[in-house]
Amino acid sequence: MRAKVSALLLGAAMVLSAAGGAMAQDKTVKIGVLNDQSGLYADVTGPNSVLAAQMAVEDSGLTAKGWKIDIVVGDHLHKPDVGVNIARQWFDRDKVDVIVDVPTSSVGLAVNNVVKEKNGVYLNSGTGSSDLTNKACSPNTIHWAYDTYLLANGTGSALVKSGGDTWFFLTADYAFGTALERDTTEALTKLGGKVVGGVRHPLNTADFSSFLLQAQASKAKVIGLANAGGDTINAIKQASEFGIVSGGQKLAGLLMFITDIHSLGLKVANGLNFTEPFYWDLNDNTRAFSKRFQERAKNKSMPTTVHAGVYASLLHYFKVLEAMGGNSHDGLKIVEKMKATPTDDILFGKGEIQPNGRKIHPAYLFEVKKPEESKGPWDYYKLVATIPADQAFTPLDKSACPLLKK
Repeated sequence: MRAKVSALLLGAAMVLSAAGGAMAQDKTVKIGVLNDQSGLYADVTGPNSVLAAQMAVEDSGLTAKGWKIDIVVGDHLHKPDVGVNIARQWFDRDKVDVIVDVPTSSVGLAVNNVVKEKNGVYLNSGTGSSDLTNKACSPNTIHWAYDTYLLANGTGSALVKSGGDTWFFLTADYAFGTALERDTTEALTKLGGKVVGGVRHPLNTADFSSFLLQAQASKAKVIGLANAGGDTINAIKQASEFGIVSGGQKLAGLLMFITDIHSLGLKVANGLNFTEPFYWDLNDNTRAFSKRFQERAKNKSMPTTVHAGVYASLLHYFKVLEAMGGNSHDGLKIVEKMKATPTDDILFGKGEIQPNGRKIHPAYLFEVKKPEESKGPWDYYKLVATIPADQAFTPLDKSACPLLKK
């Protein structure tokens, strides 16, 4: 009898051991790209974020090593409830492991909670609100590319230092816009600047005339555009028609992307100052990647900062998965390992992920070239200043993230 029991126990142990080994060798990954596929942010994120994810899969080399990596795509329509429903379905039914991109901060912050609840991984390069690594931080989230603190302290501070000490804000009326106005106000008032007025506008506004007339009447030296994508493009085009810049006021595009400048054209956009952590023409590595990207991209576009963030964040994710030997389904452990592993990629260079989930790297203050300064298509930026990584994002001692030990 004892011999039979021992044999049964030994057999059970062998089965459990085999199951554990199979789990340790689980090399399947499913990526969910959640963004705006056809709306006002489609050029900034959209289908080309899916391309960035595909390129990261290819460049990781994991599929050649036996990994199975799939990508699914969702359009949140800028609605938090839609984004949350997609995320839940992905985790519950489709067994998605990691969600990437997610522009529109109201959606990004809502999805943040779902990913934590489901113990997934959230690599966000589309949401701008700095709250994602402050009061709303999560142990399952890494915020990769840019945020409102960076934009405010890069562009806002530079313009105040150059004499733009009175501001009027045109602010998109959702989480990103309000966070960007808040962070820029804090940055400029520290330097002696003053906010003399502001107005909120709905997302996806076609006619900015009434808002621009208020800004013009304020006599503010700087009109801060706390919006993004199509809203920023429309505001700048209509400001040009109103003669606002020629009248002596300066426009501050607090969040601008290469695709925005391409849509505006250098004749309208020249002289704009803005901050980005990525530009296709920064160095040999960014140029080589961007050329490959452009050859496959929708409308033959150069990659935006968001596309670069999707690519680089996934490369780091894959690097960590390989080091862990597989088992890509415990989000908390994976993010912990990602934070503990120094980052180093061809687009953002060397960096690190802070305990609050903020990925830090250098950023750059750019100015849009005049038409005669451009050497060809997509040659739009000239570098004004480099912001070191340790100065670009919210200092940890000022972060409200509850994950930090005070």
